[in-house]
Amino acid sequence: MSGVSEAWDRALTGRWSRIVLALMAGVAAALAHPPFGVLPGLLGYPLLMLLAERSARARGGFWMGWLAGFAYFFIGCWWVAEAFLVNEAQAWMAPFAASLLPMGLGLFFGAACALYRAFAPRSVARVLLFAVLFGLLEWTRGHVLTGFPWNPAGATWQAGSALSQLASVVGVYGLGLITVAAVSSLGLIVARGPRRARLATAGLGLLVLALGFAWGAARLAQAQRTDTDTLIRIVQADIAQESKWTPQAYQGIVDKYVSLTAQPGASRPDIVIWPEGALPATANQVFGSGDAVAIAQALEPGQVLMMGISRAEANPHAQDGTSYYNSLLALRDLGPGLVIEAVYDKHRLVPFGEYLPMGPLMTRLGIRSLVHVAADFTAGPVPAPIQLDDVPSVQPLICYEGLYPGFTPASGSARPNWIVNVSNDAWFGKTSGPLQHLNLASYRAIETGLPIARATPTGASALIDPWGRVRPDQRLDSGQSGVIDVRLPAPAAQTLFGRWGDAAFWVLAVIMTGLGIGGRYYRF
Repeated sequence: MSGVSEAWDRALTGRWSRIVLALMAGVAAALAHPPFGVLPGLLGYPLLMLLAERSARARGGFWMGWLAGFAYFFIGCWWVAEAFLVNEAQAWMAPFAASLLPMGLGLFFGAACALYRAFAPRSVARVLLFAVLFGLLEWTRGHVLTGFPWNPAGATWQAGSALSQLASVVGVYGLGLITVAAVSSLGLIVARGPRRARLATAGLGLLVLALGFAWGAARLAQAQRTDTDTLIRIVQADIAQESKWTPQAYQGIVDKYVSLTAQPGASRPDIVIWPEGALPATANQVFGSGDAVAIAQALEPGQVLMMGISRAEANPHAQDGTSYYNSLLALRDLGPGLVIEAVYDKHRLVPFGEYLPMGPLMTRLGIRSLVHVAADFTAGPVPAPIQLDDVPSVQPLICYEGLYPGFTPASGSARPNWIVNVSNDAWFGKTSGPLQHLNLASYRAIETGLPIARATPTGASALIDPWGRVRPDQRLDSGQSGVIDVRLPAPAAQTLFGRWGDAAFWVLAVIMTGLGIGGRYYRF
């Protein structure tokens, strides 16, 4: 046993072994996320904690964290390179996207580990401080410079599973605190210090996970899904992104969406949902042509079509006199043609995808955003629900707006009845990205207690119930073309997260910090 301990100590302190172990920690934690679901990979967190605390200085802890973060986000975000391969003229940027993004995001892991190395006590309570510092940097990653809350630790659990239900109380960031603290306690089994305290803390970590699982299982057992009379149709046409941008393809795309919209079903849908960027044109072009007539003919009188599409609006202050928006239009056939009853403009735009930070400089470097309009998109107002006659109040979220907790009012009179999330995941092909996106968006259902209708051009489209679950018959995956006709579930009861928001996360963080700091003096 002593030989094993000595070998482990050498691995934690040797230069090259530390580099390899840090990369392994990041890969393991990334593979724990859906769609991979290798949950033993959660042991990457205690491995990272041990590497940070065995660093000679805070700087060493930073590099351990940065290496782990780079590996974590390379596995979790490599699919972004796929978007740059759609257009051959921009393909040269794909390797930079695949490497620079994880290099930048890895800084958050590095900062957390550097702070941990600088302030962690020697007692077993240090696992709490590690979890808090990691969680605070994750929260920062989700907010700074518009934020990129992709694959936070709390979303490791498959949405709709028992442990994921804790997000209804503490949100996905709070669930991350609990997850990292619980699994990191297992690292104490091989750490230094009094054996009894180390084993007791590891046991307590397992108990926390077991109690969280039991509570979530009980919540799911009591979940009573009640379907309303509102019938929705989610349309997935399965049109690859690279196949959209030719004049020859355009009419076929319109015809396919029109055909799926008009497809006979057991009952007439009240609402039809098309994904983000369904048609490769602006709304101005579509409604100035005969295509609007074909769309109106596909709808029956009174039906509502929610269409994701870009639109242009005159703006004398814009560079070319026009502002462009990534929008969701609520249209209704009222007889002679379509009437626009509501417009939602995307508020949180994707850097480099929909707009260029430091635009003039980037343009001089030959870099431009991926939008297929004349200029970058303009951000819309803060998300708010829309209300249409005879349609339950709905909160639209476009694309990765579905990653952000708190974009949907989840309590009080402003709380909508459901969320519609339209996204253009066709940019990312048959990679892990669209499946991860579905899992992350499903956490908004758990947090708010609201069902989500999610529409994408190529998958995964689904109806997500208020507990984050997706039935196999209410889902279309990559490569499938068709419609999902489903009764809209009624909202669940208001969740505690809906009432408190991130307050529960901050309360948890303060309590855990107090216990962790107390460990510096009382050595518990």
